[in-house]
Amino acid sequence: MKDDDIRAAVAADVAAVKAVTDAAYHPYIERIGRAPVPMEADHAANVAAGKVFVTGDPVIGLVVLEAHEDHLFLDSIAVHPDTHGKGVGRRLLHFVDAHARALGLPEVRLYTNALMWENQKIYPKYGYEVIERRMDGPYDRVHYRKRLD
Repeated sequence: MKDDDIRAAVAADVAAVKAVTDAAYHPYIERIGRAPVPMEADHAANVAAGKVFVTGDPVIGLVVLEAHEDHLFLDSIAVHPDTHGKGVGRRLLHFVDAHARALGLPEVRLYTNALMWENQKIYPKYGYEVIERRMDGPYDRVHYRKRLD
């Protein structure tokens, strides 16, 4: 599987997008005491809006992206637990960078729940820096940015 195996999701992918998102985020429910926000997303609306990009047949990973004037927001990245360690997340993160560059955006931003400490070890390896930690409603979030050259 290569970066070019990542494609825009279509309506037929909505059930798989939900299934992969739920599988990826389910382990965090007990830890954070509630369903992580990506599990409650309107996947059909996100797919219809062109925000979701998937990889695999069947789908094994995805990103949800939102273009802003000065950055690309990585709203969610999900990799099915059965495929962890196979480079799916790495390929998706490289795709996010390439997509931001293609849109002429200078940086990628994201946040993760402070209790999802695994993510806090991963993002710096891909060039992300912590810009702040703050409460957003009931969620304690660590915000990241990656400047693209």
